[in-house]
Amino acid sequence: MHALMRSRWIDHWNAEDVEAWEAGGKNVARRNLIASIFAEHIGFSVWSIWSVMVLFMPEEVYGIDPGGKFILMAVPIACGAMLRIPYSIAPAKFGGRNFTIFSALLLFIPAVLTTYFMLHPASYPTYLVVAAVAGVGGGNFASSMANINLFYPQRLKGLALGLNAGGGNLGVTVIQLLSLLVIATVGNRRPEIVCAIYLVLIAAAAVCAAVMMDNISGQHASLKRMLEALRFRHSWILSLLYIGTFGSFIGFSFAFGQIMQINYKAAGETAAQAALHAAQIAWLGPLLGALFRPIGGKFADRMGGGRVTFSVFIAMMGAGGLLAYTSHADDLQPGAATHGQMTTYIVGFLILFMLAGIGNGSTYKMIPVVFEAKSHDLEGLSVAERAAWSRSTAGALLGFAGAIGSLGGVLINMTLRQSYTGPAHSGTHAFYVFLTFYVICAVVTWWFFVRRSDPQPVGVVHRTPFGAKLAVAGGF
Repeated sequence: MHALMRSRWIDHWNAEDVEAWEAGGKNVARRNLIASIFAEHIGFSVWSIWSVMVLFMPEEVYGIDPGGKFILMAVPIACGAMLRIPYSIAPAKFGGRNFTIFSALLLFIPAVLTTYFMLHPASYPTYLVVAAVAGVGGGNFASSMANINLFYPQRLKGLALGLNAGGGNLGVTVIQLLSLLVIATVGNRRPEIVCAIYLVLIAAAAVCAAVMMDNISGQHASLKRMLEALRFRHSWILSLLYIGTFGSFIGFSFAFGQIMQINYKAAGETAAQAALHAAQIAWLGPLLGALFRPIGGKFADRMGGGRVTFSVFIAMMGAGGLLAYTSHADDLQPGAATHGQMTTYIVGFLILFMLAGIGNGSTYKMIPVVFEAKSHDLEGLSVAERAAWSRSTAGALLGFAGAIGSLGGVLINMTLRQSYTGPAHSGTHAFYVFLTFYVICAVVTWWFFVRRSDPQPVGVVHRTPFGAKLAVAGGF
């Protein structure tokens, strides 16, 4: 009752004030972080609901082939990506607590629609519309990250944002585990059970936000501030890198189960058997990606986001190459993939999930550091005003980068669809495309954030004869 009666607005908040932080500020931040993680977690589950619904959709009942299912999974990713831009602005406009409650309640719409149309098979365009509505769950990530960015000091942002995002990412794993439980116990014809569970969890997320969260007053965010952030070259570079990390995570989270199902059906299994075996494996990837995301943020706090992200892309090149080689070898032999090849597929994907999780955390850590450094070039502003500019501009870019990164998931699903519906009916061409992109990301990261040997501390701007330069070697 006390939590409901107290003021929901905090008028003066300065996370960089160490004395105020230790005197109770960290407890307030932690409370908001816990509630934010839960709400974002449910948002991710609803966003990825069609990654599991396709396992409940045998072609003979719903009339949707594997190519159509890849599109069905790409649609909510695209819609969620577009919503991340306005969602990133909303916490500053309406208050983090207020908007978290609203965005949680909004999840009832896709959950109810999915339940109804899974029980009453309809036309393919109808399913595309229903899947698009599930994109509202993807928007929750941007508002949650922008809000938590306000609560934590620079020295702790990497871990805090990593925990917030990683806890949200776990929503993909949990809904896939629930679908596995349903398929294993009652078969692949009862998708409404999964939906019903989430109707309860959505209500719980809204109540949790109402009881535990706060609004911070005096924040400024707008599309104008986002456009201001996009004037900086590093904003576009970081968005590109986030395509490689988060785009890989969300794209493979949606597609992994479908890829496994295709392979199991090619081995002669029935639709029900293939769905069960795919569900038994699919949840592992998103779980690893979510668990490793905070680790990436923590490494970035200590070592610099640029170094961590570069190492991630080098390793992703190896994992992508492993998948491409295995798929090519599979194409050269008649029949389905061998047991060894299936094992290599699974291992390769799981490694990619882990690396994408680490890269998600390290890349997002780089964003607030970039604008903290940029704030040193602002003239005529006090220290507090520079800090406020840094927080609001970084928050705006968190939403934009999240939106662009999500589009990577769309590209992954569409590339896989094109590859599997092509003459070879395999993912080989898609895997070579992914490998090439990881090479590009590694080169870009090295060029802009790693190649210089600079002893400057994290986030410091130093002067050269050519103007202000960011300390990129260890600062990002």
